[in-house]
Amino acid sequence: MPFAQRNILERISSEYYQLTTAERKVADYVVAHQRDTQFMSISELAEACGVAEATVSRFCRRLNYKGYNAFKLALANTAGQYAGEMFLSGEISPEDSVPDLCQKLYSTEVEALSQTLSMVRPESILAAADILSRAKRVLCMGQGGSMIMAEEAAHLFSTAMPGFSPVSDSHLQLIAATTLTAGDAVLFFSYSGATRELMDLLDVVRERGVKVILVTHFPKSPAAALADVVLQCGANEGPLQLGSVPARMAQLFLVDILFTEVCRRNEDAAKEVRERVADALSSKHI
Repeated sequence: MPFAQRNILERISSEYYQLTTAERKVADYVVAHQRDTQFMSISELAEACGVAEATVSRFCRRLNYKGYNAFKLALANTAGQYAGEMFLSGEISPEDSVPDLCQKLYSTEVEALSQTLSMVRPESILAAADILSRAKRVLCMGQGGSMIMAEEAAHLFSTAMPGFSPVSDSHLQLIAATTLTAGDAVLFFSYSGATRELMDLLDVVRERGVKVILVTHFPKSPAAALADVVLQCGANEGPLQLGSVPARMAQLFLVDILFTEVCRRNEDAAKEVRERVADALSSKHI
């Protein structure tokens, strides 16, 4: 998708790690207060972010907007892009009724899936499926909440094909990485793509010649620069959300796409494995 046609949140995600420290403050504020920012003057936004007005102007130009007004217009268009008339806008408040709460959460989660769908690059899905289809072993890893996604992916793939295993502890991840060969692969989940554990692991994995697929929100993060394939998920997560449900849904959507693509390349083999698994588990049901 041409840069000029991408919505403003995708631009921020793509350019985030290329921004200065001061510009990241503006990016973080805009992502966390999308609707409020539309109605703020440049001086108000600068004051809210604790930066100079010149920093806001540079931030806008960095995203390829001619000025602050063009930036605000793009932000308003993005805010309306995913919102349907049936959805309530704004953050959840103590005064909301349960139906209001449900509608707002539903809107947020649908938006996360819509954003992820717009970020899907067919060539990246095909490249990741190639790696997973050819790999002898695939280690599924992450840290914190992202490890839950890795375990989910390992479980799903294990129902249709052998060789997928989750590794949770960061020390065990390093140990497992040293046993990999060039015929193996790593499927790693990291919303930020910028944790010390991940970077340490990638140093070991790259030395072993192992292919790496990274699921992240930031395609220009430090880890993304070292991965063979990057799959970008939607859902703009604030610093206090820490593994939000919309972010997990976005990652699961990518897992489902990847799993389906891998399985349909060898439907007969996948079907046979799933039948054996179902038969083995049948005794567990009452």
